[in-house]
Amino acid sequence: MSQEIVVQAQPHMWLEDSILQPYVSRYGAHLRRGRYAPSTQRVYLCCVAHFAYWLTAEQCSLSMIGEAMVARFLSEHLPVCSCLYPVRRSRHELRAALAQLLEVLRAEGIGAQDPASDTAVAQELARFDKHMRDVWGLADSTRRQRGRIVGEFLLAHFSDQPITLSKIGTTAVRRFVLGDHGRSPGTIRVIGGAIGCYLRFRSMSGDRVSELTATIPRAAHWRLSSLPEVLSDAEIDELLQSFDQPFPSHRRAYAMTRCLIDLGLRSSEVVNLRLEDINWADGTISLIGTKGRRADLLPLPSATGSAIAAYLREERPQTSNRAIFVRHVAPYDEPIEKGVVKRAVLAGYRRCGWTRTGVHILRHSVASRLLRTGVPMKDIADVLRHRSLDTSAIYAKVDLTKLSAVALPWPGSTS
Repeated sequence: MSQEIVVQAQPHMWLEDSILQPYVSRYGAHLRRGRYAPSTQRVYLCCVAHFAYWLTAEQCSLSMIGEAMVARFLSEHLPVCSCLYPVRRSRHELRAALAQLLEVLRAEGIGAQDPASDTAVAQELARFDKHMRDVWGLADSTRRQRGRIVGEFLLAHFSDQPITLSKIGTTAVRRFVLGDHGRSPGTIRVIGGAIGCYLRFRSMSGDRVSELTATIPRAAHWRLSSLPEVLSDAEIDELLQSFDQPFPSHRRAYAMTRCLIDLGLRSSEVVNLRLEDINWADGTISLIGTKGRRADLLPLPSATGSAIAAYLREERPQTSNRAIFVRHVAPYDEPIEKGVVKRAVLAGYRRCGWTRTGVHILRHSVASRLLRTGVPMKDIADVLRHRSLDTSAIYAKVDLTKLSAVALPWPGSTS
């Protein structure tokens, strides 16, 4: 348990004799570059001073400072902290301030290295991720999911020991995929697919894994058997109208949602849009580095273009970042993350009084709307950038009007 710390001085005085003192000015410059408000800069400085005083009491060196040391500070000292004002005790503030501190220290080549990065499992996962990215061209989200699952599998069998697949039996593979208490068919497919992907990687490296691959449980799955959820035209209009009311960053939220509804973009594709991707003269938008690892050129609807232009002119902060959609709070000069897109859409759902939680249904709705207007399936696949028509064919099942027109009477019925 950490010893009690009593702080009565001002933040700069707390830092004067600490190991962080040489980096205070650089930390302040880092916050100013990120355009943090002066009040936030002071709060963060108080957080760093609190951490520095604790480091001194714990007799820690610069080489020990890292994620683990921050976690120890938050978990051991913070719950019993009796330090006096103006020390900050908010876990959220401390975590945010110390995350920026770690960035400054890493830029100076200072701080603790993650010990887990030197383990056999970490090195194996790095090789596996590189293969998925460079050879198979898998999307970032897919690689992260499969890396997490394979990491759990390898840690359960090898911990920090060298990886030798010959030590893994078929029973162990089945038990991991199925789980101790049973899993749903969907979860079994995801976990089994990740393990199968890893075993293919090892097979390409020369390992004999055919017996392990054959033992992966296969959950029943009838491709394209389910109906996708879609929004009607009236619901789409209601959702778009929900952005008319004023709220922070409403132009950004509206423009992002139009990209989802009008172009059928994925959230990650909205985040990755850059200023140079839009050709205003030709009315087109380029999508580069998408899930399919290819470049696509789509027409830019006037409503979508108008929404983006209004955001760029009236709400987007001054920034050197070339991303179209950027952060509206410090640190500035950074693009948004996927969560910002999702939260904008879910907030729109709530304003409409809906309980929906999925963002991908907007992409489904694009396909359904095109199908209802008679667009050929090949053109729908091109708009959604599907490699296979089978992937787009699922949307044909939601066109109930056309399906009813070709339906045959049930044998024995009177009509």
